[in-house]
Amino acid sequence: MQLDPFYPIVDSSAWVERLVPLGVRLLQLRIKNATSEDVLREEIAASSAICEKHDCQLIVNDHWRLAIDEGCDFVHLGQEDLEGADIDAIRRAGIRLGVSTHDGAELKTALAVKPDYIALGPVFQTSSKSLKWAPQGLQKVMGWKEQVGNLPLVAIGGITLEKAGEVLRNGADSIAVISDVTRHRDPEQRARDWIEETRDWRGV
Repeated sequence: MQLDPFYPIVDSSAWVERLVPLGVRLLQLRIKNATSEDVLREEIAASSAICEKHDCQLIVNDHWRLAIDEGCDFVHLGQEDLEGADIDAIRRAGIRLGVSTHDGAELKTALAVKPDYIALGPVFQTSSKSLKWAPQGLQKVMGWKEQVGNLPLVAIGGITLEKAGEVLRNGADSIAVISDVTRHRDPEQRARDWIEETRDWRGV
């Protein structure tokens, strides 16, 4: 499986509507503070419809039950989410799986469920969320890629457009991006710049 090298993460279908029509091919919907399950369901359904229309792969963070209900085909789980998830149910539904990792023990746990990609972070210092993990650095990206082999590796955390090339050259197959797009003064143009900057790493 090949992932697009530009992998924005957003927290609403409104963001999906803004970014996906620009040519984004891979996107994660990560909603942590929804007011109700109904709202979550509506957001996932709306995002799925937008992504399907524009041939973009939607990855739903955490809410694997709703992803199954809504017919989504990809979920992403953090280590804590992984502990409570029914991996067999996810697989029976034909859903692909990405898993977050931060150290060797977490990588071992993630590989045990045979994920479709591994995420490593934070690569650099990040302000998107509070993390107990120190920045991993490019050497860790390279080492992680050696361990996961042909499994796609997603780098996340503090990665700006200006650092994209060196992250990809050091072994990442895809870069998950949050604040460098959504907090940029011109998010749409920043997304276009990311798409252009990662063109050489993109498949056909």
